[in-house]
Amino acid sequence: MAIHAEGLVAIVVFYVLILFVGIWAAWKNKNSGVGDGGERSESIMVGGRDIGLFVGGFTMTATWVGGGYINGTAEYVYLPGNGLAWAQAPFGYALSLVVGGLFFAKPMRSRGYVTMLDPFQQLYGERMGGLLFIPALMGEIFWSAAILSALGATLSVIVDININMSVVISALIAIFYTLVGGLYSVAYTDVVQLFCIFLGLWISVPFALSNPAVTDIGITAKEKVYQSPWLGKIESEDTWLWVDNFCLLILGGIPWQVYFQRVLSASSATYAQVLSFLAAFGCLVMAVPSVLIGAIGASTDWNQTSYGSPPPKDKDQSDMILPIVLQHLCPPYISFFGLGAVSAAVMSSADSSILSASSMFARNIYQLAFRQSASDREIVWVMRFTIFVFGALATAMALLTGSVYGLWYLSSDLVYVIIFPQLLSVLFVKGTNTYGSVAGYVFGLLLRIGGGEPYLKLPPFIFFPGWVQQERIHHLTGDVEHFIQQRFPFKSVSMVASFLANVVFSYLTKYLFESGMLSHKYDFLDAVVSKHSKEIMDKTTLVGNHDNIILSEMAPVNQTLGPSLAGTFTNTEILSDDGPSSPDSFHNDD
Repeated sequence: MAIHAEGLVAIVVFYVLILFVGIWAAWKNKNSGVGDGGERSESIMVGGRDIGLFVGGFTMTATWVGGGYINGTAEYVYLPGNGLAWAQAPFGYALSLVVGGLFFAKPMRSRGYVTMLDPFQQLYGERMGGLLFIPALMGEIFWSAAILSALGATLSVIVDININMSVVISALIAIFYTLVGGLYSVAYTDVVQLFCIFLGLWISVPFALSNPAVTDIGITAKEKVYQSPWLGKIESEDTWLWVDNFCLLILGGIPWQVYFQRVLSASSATYAQVLSFLAAFGCLVMAVPSVLIGAIGASTDWNQTSYGSPPPKDKDQSDMILPIVLQHLCPPYISFFGLGAVSAAVMSSADSSILSASSMFARNIYQLAFRQSASDREIVWVMRFTIFVFGALATAMALLTGSVYGLWYLSSDLVYVIIFPQLLSVLFVKGTNTYGSVAGYVFGLLLRIGGGEPYLKLPPFIFFPGWVQQERIHHLTGDVEHFIQQRFPFKSVSMVASFLANVVFSYLTKYLFESGMLSHKYDFLDAVVSKHSKEIMDKTTLVGNHDNIILSEMAPVNQTLGPSLAGTFTNTEILSDDGPSSPDSFHNDD
């Protein structure tokens, strides 16, 4: 295949621009949050906690607006039998940001945590924090791998360059500026990348709409022309499946370090809420061109285009409908703008996920679980090393694993089923302990894995009510594949069961030990009758109590992070009922 020189030049220019912005952001903010006792590692993780509304709004929007978001939205609108009715991501993730802003952003930010796992380790201990790190890490790594894989396929469609080379170069650039500047580089490059996504896709849409092969999308929305209407519909038997997936997007979109990294980098708890609401609006706006491109794909007579027959849906290329529309329905120079948009979307998500995973490992696993005496310089180098390792791991998976999207689907389900109920418990339920946390983890994991995962060819061993056997015919080979579809909302039921198990087992073990029915020597997790039991059981509720929560099991957390933070932790509007909450309240008293 001949490489498109103009497209290659456009890619090079775009990547150089992103690299320049990332390095500039690192240089501009190299001392932010480090003065007056601040630590360089925290500056890398949470950006000095002085991210403003403009940059913060863009970088939080980029939390979900990635390659999977814009490609996936277009794919679902295009797919016959799905359509806009099943393109749940834009509305689901927007509502997720609203719910996160209303209920989770303020308590997390006002307590001065550094990562999402901090409250878990504070209450449930280092070992439980390590267990919860596993699904969180899987989600971030598999997500990065999935979108890098999508980028390679997109570049190969439009520019005809080698998939492996494009994935490796894109990953190396994202890893490099993340290594250099941490959250500052990620945040500032997100601003440029979102501008590129918005501009690149909106430039392409009018050209694609005006192509002679495209029928009026207003007609194809409700009438069958080349395929079923792209508005789609929800069959009555699929209602609970639709509700289950929608709840997963809304509630399962909250407990991600990539989201809380932005929340915790905001200059105040109120700002963290405002950023969430701005990002919710941004997610909806950024989805509009993807919806239109999916509708255009469903309204096109592909025999009249350079793509030819059969259409993408019959070649199992529905997931590539966005780059296919850009390539075959737009002039070459316009498709290159769209290519820049896709590349920007992928990099804006990949760098965030890699930084999030390395932050959790360096702080919650390395520092708090193994090396509490580690110096700040040591933590910085651990972060840099893991940024490279996790980036390399995601890149390798993108190149070598065929079912990377299936892995991400499963891991995102585990985040919803396991981590979300744990987050609810640790923030809002008084009295949960490590025994309940372990029980909730096990219940959620068994119920979710028991439901199976067709994408990974993982058969179920729990058959929920309403299950049906479906068959999938490969359009090219004619092979017939049978799989079990669970129409029961078992993911949401698994999440609720995990939450209830946490609460019930916490109170049960508390009663058994405190009543003397179980000997104190059996409290092997030191979660109920240890010397800290009163503090553990009485100070579980992080919102609305009148006691300071001492991070007695955690390494010191420095909160003096620049002049813009003055008064944040003594703001009576934010912590009116929390008593004194100076930065020193979060330090180890030992």
